[in-house]
Amino acid sequence: MSVAIIINPIAGGRGRPASVGHRVDLARRVAAECARDADVFVTDRQGHARDLARAARASGAQLVVAWGGDGTVNEVASALAFGAVPMGIVADGSGNGLARELGIDSDPAGALRAALRAQARPMDLGEIGGRLFVNVAGVGFDAEIAARFNAPGNRVRGLTGYALLTAGALMRYAPRLYDITTPDSHATVRALFIVFANGTEFGNRIRIAPHARIDDGSLDLVVVAERTRAATMWNLRHVIARTVERASVWSARPVQQATIESDAPMRFHVDGEPVDGGTRLEARVHPAALQICVGDKRRT
Repeated sequence: MSVAIIINPIAGGRGRPASVGHRVDLARRVAAECARDADVFVTDRQGHARDLARAARASGAQLVVAWGGDGTVNEVASALAFGAVPMGIVADGSGNGLARELGIDSDPAGALRAALRAQARPMDLGEIGGRLFVNVAGVGFDAEIAARFNAPGNRVRGLTGYALLTAGALMRYAPRLYDITTPDSHATVRALFIVFANGTEFGNRIRIAPHARIDDGSLDLVVVAERTRAATMWNLRHVIARTVERASVWSARPVQQATIESDAPMRFHVDGEPVDGGTRLEARVHPAALQICVGDKRRT
């Protein structure tokens, strides 16, 4: 096996049988154009992309392409982490935060051609609560929104769905006190959310860590503090306008590791997937833990 292409048929909420068949045909056609032998797989459950990527890695694949959203990318990356087999990405989700950070072509055929032709280069991975992430992980309100966004009953996707869920939940959400410890600091803060960012944005062009880089050997620790609810609401306009660094409640700095503690179990998310954790969460960066094959189209 030379290349494994793993397609999530329900990425972005567009999983119709006809569109799935189109994606499979397109994957095979582009691979043939690039003179690459490729096996194309379609996932049928959560975690299946991870299992398929592990099997491809064990079978000697030279490249594994994740075709789907942030969750699919996370699963494939987790399976390939700390190994020599690179990952390509065809972004087909509702947010596509990492794909924009990497400058991946929004056209599936273009993204796949770039992945098949690119030279592998390293990128960092993050870890929180024992779970790896490629783009962003967080505790607090963003984890709550991730849980609502991924709930079976949610039928609205993309920026509109995210905005509606955020607006509906914000007034009822009660921020908590967190103890944040790094090797050189300790702080107690009442925070709306705390983010560990490998990339710059959540997705949907919602930028949260403008100075983060996927290959600098660190994560950006971002804290959005809750002073008053009115101040929070006023400053959230900067998130939408991509000027978050101007928000008075926002702070960020690079870290290699950190610990978050709270008096109650914390829900967190990894690349948008909600996870129920304990009262203590350890986070760290794994420098150059993943090899990626992507194009270099500049993000806008």
